[in-house]
Amino acid sequence: MNLFARFAAAAEPRLSRTAICWGDDLHSFDWLRRRANGLAAHLVQDHNVQPGDRVAVWLKNCPEFPATLFGVWQAGGVVVMVNNFLKPDEVDFILSDSGAKVVVADASLGEKRQELESRNKGWSFVGIEEYDSMADGDPMEPVSRGHEDLAALLYTSGTTGHPKGAMLTHGNFIHNVTSCLTCLELTEDDRVVVLLPQFHSFMFTVGTLVPLLAGAGIVLMKSLHPFKNVIAEIIRHKGTILPAVPAIYRSLTQAELPPLPLRLCLSGGAPLPVEVLKEFQRRYSYPLVEGYGPTETSPVATLNPVRGPWKAGSVGVPIPEVELSIRNEAGDELPAGETGEICIRGGNVMQGYWRQPEESDQVLRGGWLYTGDIGHRDEDGYYYITDRKKDMLLVNGINVYPREIEEVIYQFPGVKEAAVIGVKDERKGEAPIAYVVANDGLELQVGELRKFVKGKLADYKVPKEVRVIEALPRNATGKVLKTELRKMTDEL
Repeated sequence: MNLFARFAAAAEPRLSRTAICWGDDLHSFDWLRRRANGLAAHLVQDHNVQPGDRVAVWLKNCPEFPATLFGVWQAGGVVVMVNNFLKPDEVDFILSDSGAKVVVADASLGEKRQELESRNKGWSFVGIEEYDSMADGDPMEPVSRGHEDLAALLYTSGTTGHPKGAMLTHGNFIHNVTSCLTCLELTEDDRVVVLLPQFHSFMFTVGTLVPLLAGAGIVLMKSLHPFKNVIAEIIRHKGTILPAVPAIYRSLTQAELPPLPLRLCLSGGAPLPVEVLKEFQRRYSYPLVEGYGPTETSPVATLNPVRGPWKAGSVGVPIPEVELSIRNEAGDELPAGETGEICIRGGNVMQGYWRQPEESDQVLRGGWLYTGDIGHRDEDGYYYITDRKKDMLLVNGINVYPREIEEVIYQFPGVKEAAVIGVKDERKGEAPIAYVVANDGLELQVGELRKFVKGKLADYKVPKEVRVIEALPRNATGKVLKTELRKMTDEL
């Protein structure tokens, strides 16, 4: 069984059902299957794509996105996912590093696409505007691929250095999809709202593969702006499950909304501030549950149980057939309550990083993926993410976790966003600095904010300085770019 075979099995009895809601257009499973078939035939016949060849997918959100995935897999290819916010040199790196043979691109990428085509590096380009003319071709026999065969290279966000391509197999994704279907209790009557970029691993799996491999539908958004249009589309197309990042839920807690058809909201991609969760629960009747998982685990690893109990600040419990462990620097497992590195084991864990054996050996040890995330497990088996290992501060020889400070800052009236980084300090080694964004129209009193934090945290955790800025720098999926904050700090 492979991903295309799973899709074909889900689509066959539901050809006339709506798979994708896209504004005024409703696209059926048959529409999706025919375009996947047309692309597959084109890749094999016109571009000589062989089993295992890499095909880059460089698209903005569009109905053709899933058709492209299934078409590449029908042809036996490996999807190389490209972030459409990247600049030409960054895309060039991914195409060159992956050895992509063909690039499926969107005409709306404009000058960026033209720039890459002009470099003449041997990449063939296919435009999604060609799909309709391909859709009426004869059915193509899918190329046989198995669980252990590579399905996709998902490149890490590259917030430091060059991104690395996580090698994920058909089996990895099928394992993750199967576990997610169980956890979410998803049925073919659900419609998953996809408003974040589809290239991100969270949307790639939870927003695209999970619903379509279950015969459910997608409410697909082109843009988050204006946000009132997003709300209107959720109502219009009866979206039932919303996977999103914390920044979206922060917006929902500050808006006055009509009743929504949602039954479940999922938060991932970044830590969900406890204050945002509490305010969401106060306002809405449907649950908001936080989960966790890096790209390297396809990506879901944990989730708060949909039917509860939910624990504020926790990313939940391991999903079915996945194990988590908290380990120290020596690799020894730690008991409940002790803080260490989060390690993951299961059928969803990647094979390694593409063409980077040393990097792979660093994170894959003894059958476990060492995530670089710091956290702990409570007595009930719920996991908590404290911070990234690389973001942890050492103040007077004591570990300090920025997220703990951020959670307290969020409790101060008028704070919209907060991020804490470390700076060198001659006396203490390192010291925390906080960047905060005020709610619209408000002016934060920095002295009062520091006094507030000092009343709740040990003195060595209190930010040495608080800087108020207009907005935190974020990547395409809303994750705060602390590397940019460090640059800002160095420049001052």
